[in-house]
Amino acid sequence: MNKNELQPACVFEQFARINEIPRPSKREEKMIEYLKTFGESRGLATKVDETGNVLISKPATPGMENRPTIILQSHMDMVCEKLVDVEFDFDKDAIQTYVDGEWLRAKGTTLGADDGIGCAIELAILDSNDIEHGPLECVFTRDEETGLTGAEGMKAGFMTGDMLINLDSEDEGQIFVSCAGGRNTTATFHYEREAAPAGWFFIKASLKGLVGGHSGDDINKKRANALKILARFLYQTQERYGLRLAQYNAGKLHNAIPRDGVIVFAVPNEKKENVRADWNVFVCEVEEEYHVTEKTMKFEMESAGAEPVLPQDVSTRLVQAMQAADNGVFAMCQDEAVAWLVETSNNVASIVTGDNAAKVICSQRSNVMSALDNQAATIKAVFQLAGAEVVQGEGYPAWKMRADSKLTALTVETYKKLFGKDPKVLGIHAGLECGLFSEKYPNLDMVSFGPTLRGVHSPDERLHIPTVQMVWDHLLAILKRV
Repeated sequence: MNKNELQPACVFEQFARINEIPRPSKREEKMIEYLKTFGESRGLATKVDETGNVLISKPATPGMENRPTIILQSHMDMVCEKLVDVEFDFDKDAIQTYVDGEWLRAKGTTLGADDGIGCAIELAILDSNDIEHGPLECVFTRDEETGLTGAEGMKAGFMTGDMLINLDSEDEGQIFVSCAGGRNTTATFHYEREAAPAGWFFIKASLKGLVGGHSGDDINKKRANALKILARFLYQTQERYGLRLAQYNAGKLHNAIPRDGVIVFAVPNEKKENVRADWNVFVCEVEEEYHVTEKTMKFEMESAGAEPVLPQDVSTRLVQAMQAADNGVFAMCQDEAVAWLVETSNNVASIVTGDNAAKVICSQRSNVMSALDNQAATIKAVFQLAGAEVVQGEGYPAWKMRADSKLTALTVETYKKLFGKDPKVLGIHAGLECGLFSEKYPNLDMVSFGPTLRGVHSPDERLHIPTVQMVWDHLLAILKRV
């Protein structure tokens, strides 16, 4: 199969055009202009709110004018991750895609199917003249990936529909009716660097090639966190020999599991061979620990030139905090029906050591808001004890399941008739914009579904091609029957 044979052709044609447009989170101006031009050039009512969300309305096909207005919604931004040895400018370059069996991938970068494929489905419907539907509002929100700020900034009344279908889910055959709330914690260690200590040996160690992935949907899959792996070695070395930290950089995005990282530190000259020996043992232990999920992890260690270091006290407290910060699943859901679902988690997402400050970002999630508060407080306390300045965002709310949802019933019934099997009706341990919509539009009936994606938020992101046709057929059947 080549790219020209992908079906439905109308959707993949739109996706190809979208991937020519730079659309990093918070820098979606070119995509906003494209969407505005797309709607206006087709004579469709198009508006952009002050946040940058775009809404394009399409009248009902003849005879269906009295049907309820349906909102189709996706987000226009994408996570911009690439392999460390790939030259790529996400503000200028087009995503390069290729077909790998039944999967569509990108060459060394994230694919942008999260949520470009949702946008492409909406644009294909707007561009069509042979699809039966009632009144439609196609909504494209900005900056979903780094804080849901598009949905948060949307004012009540921007959308007017009765039902909303969110096209930002990643497993075909699964219909989501609730999602987790989330919050970010930023801890900053302030310092004035000191000259390299005399008689100390500088070492650079790195880890790369991890799977990474989505910090919500993939948090329970026993994937290594590069930041936390390096923290383990720093803490071990600090306890055994003492160390002076110079650099500690890992992770890039709050909603991605860190895939790589680099540390530079110094130890007393007489301990350097001990550290090298410890590193070799440590590498073997970690490789064995993650031998199922991390088959391409790569460790490196080399000598480094002397450079200014963090003050001893700050260095010690920072390493201790990075060891102590909880990472991964904190609790599973208590209800038997969804006991498989992660309830509460934390992702230690990134650390950057600058000239005068080290900044750590962690991302907490929970389907239970009180548990989210507790997890956020736990992470905050760790860094407060370590003497860091801690700031927490307000976060975003969970989306609670609606027992009387007519849209859910129709979505399930339509799926069964089309494919002869039951879909799974689920909650998801990730933030969906539906949570924010539910606050501003309390009567809005919502579901979320989409084609199968894997490796999102990483260069391994891939789209399962056959499921795009299934989602397309399912969506058109719903629009016809509402």
